[in-house]
Amino acid sequence: MQRARVLATGLHFGEGPRWHSGKLWFSDFYDHAVKTVDLGGRVETKVEVPGQPSGLGWLPDGRMLIVSMLDRCVLRLELERLVVHADLSSIATSLCNDMVVDGAGRAYVGNFGFDLHAAAQERGMRDVLRDHPTADLALVQADGTASVAAAGMDFPNGSVITPDGRTLVVAETLGRRLTAFTIGPAGELGERRTWADLGGRLPDGICLDADGAIWIANPAAAECVRVAEGGEVLDVVETDQPCFACMLGGDDGRTLFMLTATGDADEQARARTGHVLVTDVAVPRAGRP
Repeated sequence: MQRARVLATGLHFGEGPRWHSGKLWFSDFYDHAVKTVDLGGRVETKVEVPGQPSGLGWLPDGRMLIVSMLDRCVLRLELERLVVHADLSSIATSLCNDMVVDGAGRAYVGNFGFDLHAAAQERGMRDVLRDHPTADLALVQADGTASVAAAGMDFPNGSVITPDGRTLVVAETLGRRLTAFTIGPAGELGERRTWADLGGRLPDGICLDADGAIWIANPAAAECVRVAEGGEVLDVVETDQPCFACMLGGDDGRTLFMLTATGDADEQARARTGHVLVTDVAVPRAGRP
């Protein structure tokens, strides 16, 4: 097990990290902003998102896509102005969350499926894990047309696409597994299968490396874990707080970024407990994001 070092502090709650144009881009939920941090630890606010940003991505022409959680939509940044790219209110039954965008500009967007915070407070997480509503994963075409890509998922969250563009792997947080799909010509999903059963670990944000292994951020523990297809644990990085998201980046793709925070959503909204951690790993990033 290796330990990570702190790169940046002062965040409320970081999510959706993406390595892009020499910096780590991420959403800070309760600051209602998309931010960047460079390898020197300097944090900048890039765009404010009143509806609470989450998943991030870019269209092939360079325009940025941002999930607006509270509005249940995907926004597009047009010359420093946010416009609605896709309305997901007919698909997402609760807050929208993470997103991955493929090389053609198609986006896969998850959502909570229910009020997780309220359910956890009322019944406790152990009971919520046993019994909870499912959610549908959305597919957004490059023109903004939205449809259901996969139904009945247990809190679809972080997602990755393999380098050949043919496989999508989705973290089902409350299912405690990674689920794979074959991607069809128009982005449709088929051949649903379990990529890895994670036992007691809850996968939140995930990223893919060049050996085909996946790093998972585990919000139920202070760790980021590298797993192989089938579930074998290959490496564990100890973090300072519960880990909610991860991304491989840096100049050679071998810097593992981890976003951490403490407490529940109420505390995260009140206090700036969020950190960005980094460590060096042997195998570089691959695929998308």
